[in-house]
Amino acid sequence: MLMTVAAATALPAHAQEKREATYTVALNQDNFFGFYPTFNGLIPVNEKVDFSFYGTFWTRPAFGIAGTGDNLWTEFGVGAAFRPNDELIIKPQIGLTSGSLLSGGARGAAGARGGAFGDGIVPSLTINYSGDQFEAEYYGGYYAALRNRNNTSGLDFLHTWVNIGYKASSVVSFGPHYELLSNTRNPGGRANKVYEWLGAYVQFTLPKGFFARFTAGADLDKDNTGDFYKMSVGMSF
Repeated sequence: MLMTVAAATALPAHAQEKREATYTVALNQDNFFGFYPTFNGLIPVNEKVDFSFYGTFWTRPAFGIAGTGDNLWTEFGVGAAFRPNDELIIKPQIGLTSGSLLSGGARGAAGARGGAFGDGIVPSLTINYSGDQFEAEYYGGYYAALRNRNNTSGLDFLHTWVNIGYKASSVVSFGPHYELLSNTRNPGGRANKVYEWLGAYVQFTLPKGFFARFTAGADLDKDNTGDFYKMSVGMSF
């Protein structure tokens, strides 16, 4: 992947001046995943394509072995961001998780388990639109066990969301939000929805790249109780 970085530095000076590398860090929390900081970097390769890398620090102890907080689930990935025009970004990526959530952990000689490198693989697609009056985002990612794909350990998940917002001003935007997490492969049990959220968000975007978003609504899954809520705050620079 370093080749794409080298390619970016080899662009003519006038092309490099049009767009610079950007980096976004965010602090996120919701009532299912808990607290999870994220980062995403974009390095221009040419006028229409960026090299992308990202990571998520999953901190919920239940995603580790025995819920102790050890072997915390960690996700890192790379990809590309295609820019057909100034308003649209299409970003396919491939990620790798390490930990124990998808694979059930690495098995020792005595049957003990610990966190596994290459716990799972995550192909995903993110599409962002930002126009003068409207904004929209789509995300779809498939979390598949890469190790211990058997009838007692491996889990697969589909995670997807979509939201569409109206820009009331250069600072405030709001709109509906839909999100689904589905356990598509569940050894020893049937595939099932983990949650299905429908609600709305409001976002504040300030100069110098600062943003804050709050989202809340109802869980449509009849097997669940309570509402959902999530908050993100971060900065792009």
